[in-house]
Amino acid sequence: MEWEDKKIRCWWANPKNPRYVAYHDREWGVPVYDDRKLFEMLVLESFQAGLSWECVLNKREAFWEAFDGFDVEKVAAYDEARIETLRGNPAIIRNKLKIQAAVANAKIFRQIQQEHGSFSGYLWSWTKGKVIYEKGMSRSELSDRVSADLKKRGMKFVGTTIIYAYMQAVGIIYSHEEGCFLEHKGRAHEAPGEDGAPTGY
Repeated sequence: MEWEDKKIRCWWANPKNPRYVAYHDREWGVPVYDDRKLFEMLVLESFQAGLSWECVLNKREAFWEAFDGFDVEKVAAYDEARIETLRGNPAIIRNKLKIQAAVANAKIFRQIQQEHGSFSGYLWSWTKGKVIYEKGMSRSELSDRVSADLKKRGMKFVGTTIIYAYMQAVGIIYSHEEGCFLEHKGRAHEAPGEDGAPTGY
């Protein structure tokens, strides 16, 4: 594949979609510790089920607007009338079960925040703050365990494949492919700094 800037990227990054390229270059695999961003990505990954990530990414701004900037408190308070409004929004993916799951998951997300101090604290505790480096996988023993725990808590659309993709997106699992210009970049940021953010980033 020929890239205008001569940088080699993972095979899935569509060179004809600037939004997708920017996501690959600037977001995918970068450790996330902010709960709002973690909630946003959890919602978007759940909507991806059965679809392509590119399809969801192209609607990201519309999702942001429709879901109040992914404010978990607001989403958790959505009632049936708000759910029906979302179902009528042609700019997002209008799957009733996924919309209902986003609201139900927001409530459980808040419970986890209360239990662990933050959702970030909960999520990163599974690897003790470490970044996992692996490629060519769609699920793992780790994603199996996290998925099972979230399902036990009542979350929906959090199967092991979705959770694996989620952990790749938020930097817990670093999977840039061999030859990609970002393949080894993450290793410089593996050790968390005093503020919990990766050093050097």
